[in-house]
Amino acid sequence: MTRFILPNAFTSMNFLLGVFAICWATGIFSDFTDRDPYRMSAYFVVLCVLLDKLDGFAARLVNASSEFGAQFDSLADLIAFGLAPAFGLFFAYMNYAKEWSTKNIILILVIFSVYVLCAAMRLAKYNAMDSNCLTDYFSGLPSTFAGAINVIILSFFIYKGGFTAAVSSPNILFIPLFIMLLTALLMVSPLFLPKIKARASKAFNAFQFVMIIVTYILGFMFISPNIPFIHEILILLMIGYIVIGFGVGLYRREQIIKESEKKSEECI
Repeated sequence: MTRFILPNAFTSMNFLLGVFAICWATGIFSDFTDRDPYRMSAYFVVLCVLLDKLDGFAARLVNASSEFGAQFDSLADLIAFGLAPAFGLFFAYMNYAKEWSTKNIILILVIFSVYVLCAAMRLAKYNAMDSNCLTDYFSGLPSTFAGAINVIILSFFIYKGGFTAAVSSPNILFIPLFIMLLTALLMVSPLFLPKIKARASKAFNAFQFVMIIVTYILGFMFISPNIPFIHEILILLMIGYIVIGFGVGLYRREQIIKESEKKSEECI
């Protein structure tokens, strides 16, 4: 039983960091520090992204995969990548663009609700079908990537003075909302995205390894304001993976469906 401690410890940290990300977004910690609560919330979600990959790796390393671990991981993911990004966006708008947000509160609440529901459905679908039927591809955008994209773009928007610029150009406030809605729909879309895993090509595996290391380094250093272009690099890495990955999924769609149907009649 002790072998289950390591992967569940990573999942527990993921869960708690997601809870703390929500606490930052709602302003609970504002009395104790002058740090921007929404950028701190984003940083905690980014840490969740980094830890999310470690619990699965640890489970495979010590042969400790379990149904409990899978359900616990999904619950932690819903908090970290579903609720936390949505709360971060909502409270950032209510704080930095209160007048605009009051006028467009219905739109904000609809996108908030759609995003959280799509994250929940994406995780439920993965547990029910995709985890056994699709070994090399994700069906839809993983909630991990959806959460990361939204918090990094919101942090970038704040860092670059997007809310200040909105005083003269209010239409730019639709950008983070549009991205959250788009990622919500991509989570429940029938598109396929290749998983980051070992492939036949050694050169491609080396490239993946380098990109993973770069992502982890930038992720842990994300909170530092002194690193130039850290937002831009992370955004480009994620967008590149998603666009190219979905392109590959579309190209190989029929083959992916045939392969999954051989494994289970319940797939797709």
